[in-house]
Amino acid sequence: MQRRQFIAGFGSAAVWPVVARAQQAAVPVIGFLSSASNAPPSLERTPKGFRAGLNEAGYFVGRNVTIELFLANGRYDRLPALAKEMVRHQVSLIVAAGGLASALAAKAATAKIPILFIAGFDPVEVGLVSRINRPGGNATGISIYTTELLAKRLQLMRELVPQTSLVALLVNPLSPVAGIEIDDMESVARAKGFRLLALQASGQDEVEKAFASAIRNHADALLISADPFFTTHRQQIVALAARHGLPVVYPFQEYTEIGGLMSYGPSLMAAYHEIGLYAGRILKGADPGELPVQFPRTFELIINLKTAKALGLTIPEMLLATADEVIQ
Repeated sequence: MQRRQFIAGFGSAAVWPVVARAQQAAVPVIGFLSSASNAPPSLERTPKGFRAGLNEAGYFVGRNVTIELFLANGRYDRLPALAKEMVRHQVSLIVAAGGLASALAAKAATAKIPILFIAGFDPVEVGLVSRINRPGGNATGISIYTTELLAKRLQLMRELVPQTSLVALLVNPLSPVAGIEIDDMESVARAKGFRLLALQASGQDEVEKAFASAIRNHADALLISADPFFTTHRQQIVALAARHGLPVVYPFQEYTEIGGLMSYGPSLMAAYHEIGLYAGRILKGADPGELPVQFPRTFELIINLKTAKALGLTIPEMLLATADEVIQ
């Protein structure tokens, strides 16, 4: 279990240590709870989005707000203890970053401290909130998962690789909703005439084995779950895709920026920006139970043309025309 103060990525202002909090009681403390290894997903982008939202709301790290990061280092089983530690330290607000597991751990730890989540799946179905428009309780946030995204990624893969028959899906078995994700994908794949190969990995060695299994079973393409473990280890995943010559559709732009073939999904930076705005409103006294759960406003299709050429793929002109960004 690891907890450290978060300085890099939120600007040059120092984050005050816990012992100073008693002397600076008026300064609110935001606790980031994440399953990631070094920071919430997309170290280079999401903190900037969150900081921008906070700044727009009138809060600046090191001036009138403090941020502390509680990390599980990829170990989902550590999240409940970390959440309880945040409660013991009496943080003013919990941002449950890094997937549904973080949000569920925070929700189980406290019914009083406000919680902001960025998580997949229906937040009502998994028990995070009572309703979407008026969540009730102490939690609200952004839900970034819909089965429509799965269908869209499969459609995009078929346009890019028309001969696709067997599609592999990589999920993290430690995720509380891995089974739901597989079931949803099986339904979507069956409706679209694909066969599905479900692969599981929760460690870097297992990711290697999952790719080997995809090749051994002659998968035509691979889809990556939006699980934060994979986002954190995206360098390894993109490198393996290149090594095996396997077309992969990713959930976020952060993959295509470093050489991934194609991504379709919501902007993580925009999601964290909205959470930053909500954080500012709550710190000013807003009731999280009265703040509606939000959903992404935009979805980005990013294509890496250089990677497509390396894989011997020709991008259809219609697909290029609809892309939000084409990386040369």
